[in-house]
Amino acid sequence: MMVLRHTGWSTLLLAATPAAAQIGPQPVLPVTPPPTPPAHYTIVIPERPDPVATVLHVATNGDDRGDGSAAHPFVTLERAQAAVRRLNRDGDVTVRIADGTYRLSSPLRFTADDGGQNGHTVRWEGADGVYPVLSGGVPVTGWRLADRAKGIWSAAVPRGADPRQMTIDGHLAPRASVEVPRTAVDFQPWGLAIKDPAWRTLASLPAQHRIEMEGMSWFTHRHAMVDHIEGDRIVMQQPGWRNNLVGYDTFARPISAEAVRLFLVNSLAFLREGGQWYVDADAGVLYYKPRAREDMRRVEAVLPRLERLISISGSYDRPVRDLQFRRLSFRHTSWLQPSGPQGYASQQSGSYLAGELTNYPTDPIRDCSWGCPQFETMRNRWSQQPAAVQVAAATRVVFDDDRFSQLGQVALGIGNNPDANDSGVGLGTSAIEVTRSSFSDLAGGAIMIGGVQPDAHHPSRPEMGLRDILIRNNRISGVSRDYKEQSAILVTYASGTVIMNNDVSDAPYDGIDVGWGWGANDPGGSAEYWRRQRGYYDQPGNRVYDTPTTLRDTVVMGNRVSKVKQWFPDGGAIYHLSADPGALIANNYIADVAGAGGIAIYLDEGTRYVTVRNNVVDRVGGVWLNLNSQDHLAPKRTATDNVADGNWYNSGRLQGAWTDYMNNRAADNVAVSGDAWPAAARRVIEESGVQPEKR
Repeated sequence: MMVLRHTGWSTLLLAATPAAAQIGPQPVLPVTPPPTPPAHYTIVIPERPDPVATVLHVATNGDDRGDGSAAHPFVTLERAQAAVRRLNRDGDVTVRIADGTYRLSSPLRFTADDGGQNGHTVRWEGADGVYPVLSGGVPVTGWRLADRAKGIWSAAVPRGADPRQMTIDGHLAPRASVEVPRTAVDFQPWGLAIKDPAWRTLASLPAQHRIEMEGMSWFTHRHAMVDHIEGDRIVMQQPGWRNNLVGYDTFARPISAEAVRLFLVNSLAFLREGGQWYVDADAGVLYYKPRAREDMRRVEAVLPRLERLISISGSYDRPVRDLQFRRLSFRHTSWLQPSGPQGYASQQSGSYLAGELTNYPTDPIRDCSWGCPQFETMRNRWSQQPAAVQVAAATRVVFDDDRFSQLGQVALGIGNNPDANDSGVGLGTSAIEVTRSSFSDLAGGAIMIGGVQPDAHHPSRPEMGLRDILIRNNRISGVSRDYKEQSAILVTYASGTVIMNNDVSDAPYDGIDVGWGWGANDPGGSAEYWRRQRGYYDQPGNRVYDTPTTLRDTVVMGNRVSKVKQWFPDGGAIYHLSADPGALIANNYIADVAGAGGIAIYLDEGTRYVTVRNNVVDRVGGVWLNLNSQDHLAPKRTATDNVADGNWYNSGRLQGAWTDYMNNRAADNVAVSGDAWPAAARRVIEESGVQPEKR
């Protein structure tokens, strides 16, 4: 017989079989045997060396007529991409990008042809020690003083440019806005009736169709556009306004009167505060009021012109494979849909209601501001905000040591809805890694994983599922500036997601959110959504499933989450929804969740099979652990089979039905006075957040 063994060299070992056991003709060996053959002998064959990886170079002073060598680099990423496609079948390919800013005129689209072929890998990376910028914006120069009395400056920009974000000296600047007392207006299906005469001057403003209304309350941040203003009537664009009046926590009927705020945005008349801006798209003029000690002769301003930077998407039959991005900076996008008739009818954390509702209620404010059949019909059809960098129908994609900033929406979307992807293909991602990267100064959240429509929770084909996503050692701070209801990290439906050792801080809403569906898509459904409650299951297409969703085995471990929940009372620093067999929330350090109702760890509707263990909760305003056990549904049980043990907290209370009947157990949790943490708790604190590399 022949046996192949590896012993540092490729070794072919031929063992002589005893003659009595040999059957059939024997092979003639290509050697002359000695008079007495030995029992064993060896032929040594050197290993074939691995193919040499190809390196292509890109530099801002390069030339696309070059060959991509270090001496003759390309100048555009598109040229390098074309070269990769000729080389990636025969070996690994690295595109090494020199320092500088690479301004894209259109998004970079990576299909299956752009990934590694035949087991090889394609890498796009910054040169050693630098983080080249992939920018979707154009610089703004030529500033002049436009209004000395008001301290407003202006600069020319391309006519028609009408983005929702602008960067000043490396930071997103807010648009001009004024806060409107809710007592000054009355809400109607067509818009707002002005009750306070002082606000009737709005009717004299120019470009009224570009003025936006923003409202926020318990967990939503809603956006709708003005159509025109006449007398005491602010008439709104449709269907965006109508969609913002139905559901929960709406413009007209917010959950909390104390938390609600209302703003008018985007008019030159509102430009009163330093650091704000306004663009006259028709005239091609950008106006900016500098902050104190800001020198307009030296300021660096960038206006986005792209809605997205990167689209990575194959197909379910042929996904993108083995594609990596390292030491790259992604900047300057602006998602424009909220500036149109659809507005942004926010539902929660990047999902929104769009289009026309069937049988729209005659009086939505009266009949549909705490849910209604028309709203429940749409629940499985919500859209998602498209991310600046999108990944779908892909496997083994890595983002390592990258920088995401100054982006006009969610920074990185992994396996989101098809409508949230430039390719029109959604979901279908596996073995995606996001490590050692930073996310800062974003209009939306940092990372959004998974979709919200039926193919997300019960895929119609197995390739649509999300599996094995790793989010580790990332720094996330200063996110959700313009869409404040978005959590920093969101996982809707995925299997085996690990969110580990991340630093999350300075966020208006939640830090880490896991789960979707409020239990309605779990086996047997949820009693909350039957006819007597919300009537969800009575609407066409809303099924009661007998099989689990794809959400399972989520691990949220070793993260440091602080100074979140800065705008909204709802949610938690770490938040969970629906059944998640095998889920673990452990060894996290949660600190400085302000407000009387602040919640550190929140297990919301339908949460099941979650273990909460060895977390440290420090300085929380209201509740250290909340379980929404929906006691009003008793004797029905919705949130069951959860365990909370071995946690430490120095503030807040335990809330929810931690009872034998619900099979929820809270035990051995330790109340600590001030900073007198025991040694085990201190280890959790020290080992939370981004950890130094161990090589």
